[in-house]
Amino acid sequence: MEFETWWLLGIPFFFALGWIAARVDIRHLLAESRSLPRSYYKGLNALLNDEPDKAIEIFVDIARVDPETAELHFALGKLFRQRGDIERAVRVHQNLLSRPDLRPDIASQAKYELGQDYLKAGLLDRAEETFNQLAASQYGAPARRALLEIYQREKQWERAIHAASALQESGAGSYQKEIAQFHCEMAQDELVHISPDVALATLEKALTFDRNNVRATILIGDALLAKGDVEVALLAWRRVEQQSVPHVALVAQRLMDGYRAVGRAREGANLLKDYMKQAPSIDLLEVAFKAELELDGADIANLMVSDELRRTPTLLGLDKLLEARLMVAPQEGRSELSLVKNLVGNYAQKLARYQCSHCGFKAKQFYWQCPGCSRWESYAPRRTEELSVMNNPL
Repeated sequence: MEFETWWLLGIPFFFALGWIAARVDIRHLLAESRSLPRSYYKGLNALLNDEPDKAIEIFVDIARVDPETAELHFALGKLFRQRGDIERAVRVHQNLLSRPDLRPDIASQAKYELGQDYLKAGLLDRAEETFNQLAASQYGAPARRALLEIYQREKQWERAIHAASALQESGAGSYQKEIAQFHCEMAQDELVHISPDVALATLEKALTFDRNNVRATILIGDALLAKGDVEVALLAWRRVEQQSVPHVALVAQRLMDGYRAVGRAREGANLLKDYMKQAPSIDLLEVAFKAELELDGADIANLMVSDELRRTPTLLGLDKLLEARLMVAPQEGRSELSLVKNLVGNYAQKLARYQCSHCGFKAKQFYWQCPGCSRWESYAPRRTEELSVMNNPL
């Protein structure tokens, strides 16, 4: 292709167009910046310097001078709420809602922020009333999520099921596991009030939402035991293995007690040892150790713990091994062994925690709902040290 000399004339032309466009953008930006009060920049500077109190004072002054700035009111409300000054946050959002000419979308946002203020303050009845008013607005989904949080806090499980179902139908994601857990909560309440038949019916509903819900299966066994059906309860608890082998540690004591009650303690102990081969667990070992001690004596129990420690080397397992060795140790060596046992035991107790996979909250006992972040089924059925050993094998 031949080069045309006249193409060179286009270069200055396009350069001029770019220069003009840049000048227009700069002038527009300068015009906007001049229209902003200098106080905005002072407030922004205070925020950047980590001086929220000073920034709030500046922004409050701006809001008094220019009350039409809805976005500034929202920013102020959030700042107040984050600092824990809920009363002032409520006042900001209520003042915004009192304007007669407020656009519907701004009014919905103000109501949502006001509901968040009430929720943060623990005024759950006011928060519920406010969020209910937003069902048909653009804040319908986040309002329903807030209502779901409220109903869980208040343990209103029927309402929680309704809110979760509405969220699911609106396309906000799947809430099958949560709804199943809400049914489990209701069933557990029925068991407390000694209504095993009602509990069983509720648990069957839970399994229709989540067939792999381990908690529902465990509670079915508990309900059957409450009715006196020990053999059927054992079958229910054994179904946990089909859903999640690691979770059998949660029913180990129930299984052993059940087999002991029907006169088949040896069968129960052998079952627990089989489970340990599939899913090593210090909680499972604890129950199996006591059963072996009862059935075969300290020497056999000691050997079982030793074999398990070789398979899964943890301080928790070492603590259990030292306990077993103390039972068979000669009298003259017990004092030193007891000292080592106490030292290891004190440190091992710090590792004997369950941990939420979402927020990292640690607890001595197993929770179906994390006390830290309120997530359901976020706890692994193993202690933190066991998980560490599994993820980083020697």
